[in-house]
Amino acid sequence: METSEIKFYKQAYRLSLFTIGYNLLEGIISMILGYNDKTLTLFGFGIDSFIEVMSGIGIAIMITRIQQNSTSSKSTFEMMALKITGTAFYLLSTGLLTGIILNIIHHEKPETTFWGVVISLISIAVMLWLMLAKRRIGKKLHSEPIIADSNCTKICIYMSVVLLASSLIYQLTGFVYADVIGAAGLVYFSFTEGKEAFEIIKNKNCKVC
Repeated sequence: METSEIKFYKQAYRLSLFTIGYNLLEGIISMILGYNDKTLTLFGFGIDSFIEVMSGIGIAIMITRIQQNSTSSKSTFEMMALKITGTAFYLLSTGLLTGIILNIIHHEKPETTFWGVVISLISIAVMLWLMLAKRRIGKKLHSEPIIADSNCTKICIYMSVVLLASSLIYQLTGFVYADVIGAAGLVYFSFTEGKEAFEIIKNKNCKVC
């Protein structure tokens, strides 16, 4: 493995650890606040944070195995990471769909959406930086799994925008279901990304193979 490659893999590994740590914290806080404030969107956003944790773990495992087995084929490890990321996308779309159904079935109004605004603004800033950093390193390493992981982070940005919009609209108008249409679009997008990850595996179209 070349020196530049080692450097980029170390950077990717640090980003994956940051992804895991940040999203664990964000997920726990969002679920607690969402439950306390009876805000399904914020609670669902917290659950979705754990999907990003899964993707981060998959990338961390892949990088560790590549570093420990530098003479072995990288494609096996990267295909495994793609499977984890693809599965995470499917779980994400399932979680979003569940959130939509719950929003329609339950008619409880949130006590407040203030924390939804705060958390979404922080998440947008952090996830935008994280997505661009992952994509840059993924392209440097020609790694489809790392690029796919950046797409998972992009989904989190969209989720944050939906959370921000729905929280603001509720605060201003009291309309509870403002995020349903946007969340439905995210279901389609995340499902498509998950399908694409598995198609890369099926067609053996990974650039590093």
